[in-house]
Amino acid sequence: MSEAASDQVRQFTVDAEDDGIRLDRWFKRNLPDATFNIVSRWSRTGQLRLDGKRAAPGDRIEAGQIIRVPPAEAPAPDKAKPKVERRRLSDDEIAYVNEMVIHRDPAAIVVNKPPGLATQGGTKTNTHLDGLLDGLANERGERPKLVHRLDKDTSGVLLLARTPRAAAFFSKSFSSRTARKVYWALVVGIPEVKDGFIDLPLAKQPGTGGEKMHVDEEQGLAARTRYRVVERAGNRAAWVELQPHTGRTHQLRVHMAAIGHPIVGDGKYGGQDAFLTGAISRKLHLHARRLRIDHPDGGQIDVTADLPTHFSDTLSALGFELEQGDLPLDEVKFSETPEGKRKATAAAAKARRKERKGERRSRGRR
Repeated sequence: MSEAASDQVRQFTVDAEDDGIRLDRWFKRNLPDATFNIVSRWSRTGQLRLDGKRAAPGDRIEAGQIIRVPPAEAPAPDKAKPKVERRRLSDDEIAYVNEMVIHRDPAAIVVNKPPGLATQGGTKTNTHLDGLLDGLANERGERPKLVHRLDKDTSGVLLLARTPRAAAFFSKSFSSRTARKVYWALVVGIPEVKDGFIDLPLAKQPGTGGEKMHVDEEQGLAARTRYRVVERAGNRAAWVELQPHTGRTHQLRVHMAAIGHPIVGDGKYGGQDAFLTGAISRKLHLHARRLRIDHPDGGQIDVTADLPTHFSDTLSALGFELEQGDLPLDEVKFSETPEGKRKATAAAAKARRKERKGERRSRGRR
């Protein structure tokens, strides 16, 4: 941020690191004394300008633009907020969060979040990934930022942005559904359709305080999930690949339970039916295996995360081989019509059969 000031107004040039963020977010990061109410008042009265034009708090800004604001306003002493000091991390905590890192570049860090670690804090949740991010700070002490989240008991790929520009870019990729996310899950029973699409709207379940979701055909928000059966263990369980095409809370867990195949270990949505007998772990078997997302500096980030011990042990106990799991990431687009979905599913199945046929031919030439 560069500044040119006078007795009447102040002018700031937007840095490259702030490219793409909202104007109100710029004030929060660069002029924290200008509260949202103050910025809104400046906007309403025409005192807030962006390249000479009237601006609103929600406007997106670009590097090189000039932000014009009135002289600084001193906050009332009784309303000044005390500075919150973050807890200093121990050496063990710093080592712990760095062990999770599976990708690092100037714009992004990707971690393999372990099961049981919450992404953010909340009621009765004091240990969480967000509280460990100081351990991933850069040389200037700037910590990375969360741009999406995983459930506490879900493991796997989690993306962090290292700059405000990257955070805005990645957030847009997730909201516009251009990022591709692939999950692995073990479910109870065998889905009748091996390569299918679940389109069931979801809403917060009444009486649960928003802690649980359910299928609601009338008032629910659209929720769509692609699934493919990787392998089966008799009629007992199936290893499935899941690709969420929307990002509703607990979407994958609710959708699989709704079609009669709850994720193993998910007592919240599957009840006692979600647990297998024998030596199979009672922990949730849901893992964010892969993320492919455009990079703000060009190209893509495409990373995979190893399974946690309980999940890999279960696959081994059921006779599955990890090499079976990484299916081709096809580019099939699903339309909203039943016919379009049928054709898309058929196209995906055809592509998969073609690849398997090629694999058999390759083995025959050895």
